[in-house]
Amino acid sequence: MYLCYIDEAGNGQTLDPAKPDAPPVLIVGGFTVQDSRIKQLTWDFLNVKKRYRPQLRNASRLSEVIYTEIKGSDVRKDIRVGNRDQRRAAILLVDSVLSLLERHGARLLARVWVKQEGRAFDETGVYSTSVGSLNETFQAQLLDCHARGVMILDSRTKSKNAPNVHCVTTRKYRAGGDILKGVVESPVFGHSDTHTLLQLSDLIVSSLLFPIACHAYLSDVTWNVHCDDAYRPLRERFGVRLMKLQFRYRDPVGKWRGGIVVSDRRTEQPSSLMFGPGKPVASEIVIPVQQVDGEGLRSVL
Repeated sequence: MYLCYIDEAGNGQTLDPAKPDAPPVLIVGGFTVQDSRIKQLTWDFLNVKKRYRPQLRNASRLSEVIYTEIKGSDVRKDIRVGNRDQRRAAILLVDSVLSLLERHGARLLARVWVKQEGRAFDETGVYSTSVGSLNETFQAQLLDCHARGVMILDSRTKSKNAPNVHCVTTRKYRAGGDILKGVVESPVFGHSDTHTLLQLSDLIVSSLLFPIACHAYLSDVTWNVHCDDAYRPLRERFGVRLMKLQFRYRDPVGKWRGGIVVSDRRTEQPSSLMFGPGKPVASEIVIPVQQVDGEGLRSVL
């Protein structure tokens, strides 16, 4: 059994000079991990929290350590405008988070959407499309591992939650057969204060993928507060490690799918820009044709 924890960073605000703090990207993503690793991964993550939030070391109750979140938005703010010590601590925290994923055999998957200036952005449609696409990748991994799995999404509001999983439900139960056989149920929703590993997913998406995407695809947007060269060290130091943590696979026609997929609506740059110099690293995994959805979502690379 595998669990997949998904969070998002960004929103549907239009990218416009009149709104210099509007997120220039929307990212929906997270990681997968085998169920046998979850308990130790959780304990290791709690220890990381205590290391970077010293006030938690003397917490009298475990619940206090669990409830207290290190938000990815705060980490990237420390990188962008913090002093030397804050920047150093933030970089070390990101390094520790990646080390956790590597040690426990986790795999990354994400959809990154780069906005165009002045163009309306359909947050609901993009989020729903992303969830559907991530489930395709999750299904491919489950097929490769001969396993089953469940996806857990960070809960927002009921009106936002419901539309985002209908695409998965209909594809599982439509006439003609289940094309997501390994995914045992439509994605479920959790709160980060009760599902600790959703906090880990937030750190991955918000403190790492979000700033790297802003730096890689929007470095020329100097009027937006999120497009800051202070994020360069994240891409240079962690890009190759991100690349190696992806789960990618070839479909029956030879097209690479999965991993961290970027839809760049501005300049149509490739996903590999997320990882800095070097070529993508992926295992030679081929998914049997009978498991591929002929009407599946196409990745914009």
